[in-house]
Amino acid sequence: MGNCCSDEMGAGRHSVGPAASSADAASAVADRFLRSRGAGASTQIELSLSASNLGDQEYFFKSNPIVVVYSSNDGALEEIGRTEVIVNSSSPSWNAKIILQYQFEVLQPLVFHIYDIDPQFHEVGEKMLKLEEQQFLGEAICNLSDVITKQNRLFTLKLGVSEHNLPNPSKFGELTVQAEESAGSKALMEMVFHCSDLEIKDLLSKSDPFLLISRMSENGTPVPICKTEVRKNDLNPKWKPVIMNLQQENPLMIECFNFSSNGKHDLVGKIVKSVAELENMYHSGNGENFFVPASNAHDCHSKEVLKSQVYVEKYLENSRHTFIDYISAGCQLNLMVAIDYTASNGNPRLPDSLHYIDPSGRPNAYQRVILEIGDILQYYDPAKRIPSWGYGARPIDGPVSHCFNLNGSTYQPEVEGIQGIMSAYISALRNVSLAGPTLFGPLLSTATAIASQSLTSNQQKYFILLIVTDGVVTDFQETIDAIIKASDFPLSIIVVGVGGADFKEMEFLDPNKGGRLESSTGRVASRDVIQFAPMKDVHGTGISIVQSLLAEVPGQFMTYMRTREIQAIS
Repeated sequence: MGNCCSDEMGAGRHSVGPAASSADAASAVADRFLRSRGAGASTQIELSLSASNLGDQEYFFKSNPIVVVYSSNDGALEEIGRTEVIVNSSSPSWNAKIILQYQFEVLQPLVFHIYDIDPQFHEVGEKMLKLEEQQFLGEAICNLSDVITKQNRLFTLKLGVSEHNLPNPSKFGELTVQAEESAGSKALMEMVFHCSDLEIKDLLSKSDPFLLISRMSENGTPVPICKTEVRKNDLNPKWKPVIMNLQQENPLMIECFNFSSNGKHDLVGKIVKSVAELENMYHSGNGENFFVPASNAHDCHSKEVLKSQVYVEKYLENSRHTFIDYISAGCQLNLMVAIDYTASNGNPRLPDSLHYIDPSGRPNAYQRVILEIGDILQYYDPAKRIPSWGYGARPIDGPVSHCFNLNGSTYQPEVEGIQGIMSAYISALRNVSLAGPTLFGPLLSTATAIASQSLTSNQQKYFILLIVTDGVVTDFQETIDAIIKASDFPLSIIVVGVGGADFKEMEFLDPNKGGRLESSTGRVASRDVIQFAPMKDVHGTGISIVQSLLAEVPGQFMTYMRTREIQAIS
């Protein structure tokens, strides 16, 4: 999934060992720079549509149907696309594909409207048709994830007509939606870049360069899709392979930056090339001179050509399994939830408590986080049996527990669905005393054990542990050791901070915000498995904190599958 990645397979295999260098920390900070420039993971999807038994079959009804597809945002509809008109058919199969972007971290409601086009409008182009002048045949609603998670990505919907006050919905047929990734989503190019004679940007040392690769949009704006690692003190760097899909035909901008720990990276130079031109650079062995915008020119298009050059040392095209391939082949994403019951949350009976249950039904901070993540992940778990724990509380007449089952069961932590979590959460508030301290180690060990059992039984499952906390952990080293162990298993960890605490000390959990984690025995994680963010952080892109954390999961999932050579098999 996504547009580009660095060669995480090699990095994943060899990263267990001595602690990573400062270059790893710099590369992680540069990853943040990539995301700050607007990079996001998405996959282009083509929807194929067909219908059966349109209209009232008692009267041998045949129509001239067209489908109009909308995205729905809080009830507001925005048209995505239309099919062609099929003449005189009650069971049409449309040729036109509906193109849209699949984003794992976002719930994507779709609305399908089918109309019968009056013959007098058959010479009018589909996009010019006034729908209010046509007969409405039916409506179907689903989320894109409903389709993605079905075997063969094929989903059949009953057509309804309630909003249009038409009688007997059972007479108005079915709509079948099939989703396919565009060919370019699976076609990959792997490239290795190196540079020569880079300009020295640092006063006391050589430059610390990395490449940022962007796709040029139709309006000329670069859209970042990938970056290399940072090479420390190197004026002739060679980077690890980068892997990009070929679904975009627009030119690529390759920018070389000198890394700065404050995030204000200096531009060394850049080039703009098509994929074909990059392939030609590989075959010819010739380098391309970087350029920078001319500093004293009045023409904004003027540029200064540098002696520094970039080379394409490797160019290879192949195909791959994608995140969607694994999901539609039956691999499940299973949510696990852990909730902070420490005393710092405040008395749950008082309105200023983070655990206060509002009689009006307005969710508190814990409930909001769980609902937002649960609404996305529930479509990827058919059984919806969710292990749910609390930590930092004292059960009745017992010692403080740092991992207790929310449902009160001694042995089984699972609850039924998101509402089951909500019920167990509220029930536990009545049956435990808030205490402390905040420890993550026992939770992480329990979750890892479940993921390990799944691996032993050869189940196609991947787990996502959500930890919601109002404070800073006190078992730092135990938590780090548990995270590094978890990186060897099918597990991702999302930590969300709620309330007004200073979570600065929690940033050690997220390798995107600092250095690689090192265990007490000197090991580092075999892959990135954990993200942390406080809910009070705000993204300028309109993406919520929870969505930004979920967006990391497909990449972590794919790194796990690829490094262990697990195939997507139906």
